[in-house]
Amino acid sequence: MNTPAQMALKADALTAGGLGPNPRVVLVALALLGLGGVYLYEVFAWRQATLYLIGAALGVVLYHALFGFASSWRVFLADRRGAGLRAQMLMLGVATLLFLPALAEGSLFGRPIIGAVAPLSVSLLVGAFLFGLGMQLGGGCGSGTLYTAGSGNTRMAVTLAAFVAGSVLATAHVPWWFDQPSLGSVSLLQSFGLGGAIAIQLATFGAIAGLTVLLERRRHGRLAVDGSSSSGGWRRFVRGPWPLAWGALGLAVLNFATLAVAGHPWGVTYGFTLWGAKIATAIGLDIGAWAFWTWPYHQNALASSVFANTTSVMNFGILVGALLAVGLAGKFAPVWRLPFLSLVAAVLGGLLMGYGARLAFGCNIGAFFGGVASASLHGWVWFVMAMIGTVLGTRLRPLFGLLVERSRPESR
Repeated sequence: MNTPAQMALKADALTAGGLGPNPRVVLVALALLGLGGVYLYEVFAWRQATLYLIGAALGVVLYHALFGFASSWRVFLADRRGAGLRAQMLMLGVATLLFLPALAEGSLFGRPIIGAVAPLSVSLLVGAFLFGLGMQLGGGCGSGTLYTAGSGNTRMAVTLAAFVAGSVLATAHVPWWFDQPSLGSVSLLQSFGLGGAIAIQLATFGAIAGLTVLLERRRHGRLAVDGSSSSGGWRRFVRGPWPLAWGALGLAVLNFATLAVAGHPWGVTYGFTLWGAKIATAIGLDIGAWAFWTWPYHQNALASSVFANTTSVMNFGILVGALLAVGLAGKFAPVWRLPFLSLVAAVLGGLLMGYGARLAFGCNIGAFFGGVASASLHGWVWFVMAMIGTVLGTRLRPLFGLLVERSRPESR
């Protein structure tokens, strides 16, 4: 196994060694961005076009920083390397400082906004656990599955298809799950005020980051060096790879931009649910009669275009943005022959993530990132239960021929 220093040298060598962009992939991605933006602006007005472009920016950031949750959690649990978790705490800290003053005010730039606040319930506990288990078998989280599929990872395209299927299946059962015991929603912002909520959140982020430092140094003697240095100028910015800190800052700012434009934090998995419902309807399934799809918001979403839904249109943007990023990096190289057991794990993982996300009010983005940034206690509960699921999922990975440890989140 390469040492962190060797990986850093290899990353720098790839960037400086003339591995140029793939012009065809870049042109296709730029065409999709341009045409998609114009279409959305003309048909759905500026807001949907802007969210599409924000989604594309998210795809670039996610790919260039290799910013994922599945393997960063796994690496910490298996090998006590905590760079990925520390980057997530940085992301959440910046997002907290951006989100909470605006949420306390109730509006942003004159537009009403709401945070991602959800109940502490049985469905949250079960759903988050299933999601944590599924993302270790599937090989990515909600955002990780989306951007790696967009960058040409064929295995993750299988995971994404199963994710969509699991999301739709869950809508048949969600009403029953939501009827199970619940303690209601708990907002730190409402309970402790703006200053108190910010202090509690920042102290928690610092404690988690400090724990990862302590455990990593105890296991390895020193902290690993991020293989993607911040040197390299504009070429590094355009072609990657980026340091994890760049990714953390980029995601926090872009989530805040989503809050400003959409009126709510960034989400991912509802878009998958809607895509699956549209496909199911197209092949003749009468899912519109299911209780979930008779609720006004979902009924309206099912009756409207997939481009009218904010989460869906941002997901399309992420796919295109990831395609642009992999083209700029010159690394678009789909692999079509995949081990059978790996594909089985991809399907199982996708189904578990899709089902779990609907029960748990979202995935690592909508429930964890959005929930914690909104000072909702359900985001922290989601984190704990998904981490428990990750423990089981990590132990099951070798049964499917999957590696347990990686040095960077989400493989390209």
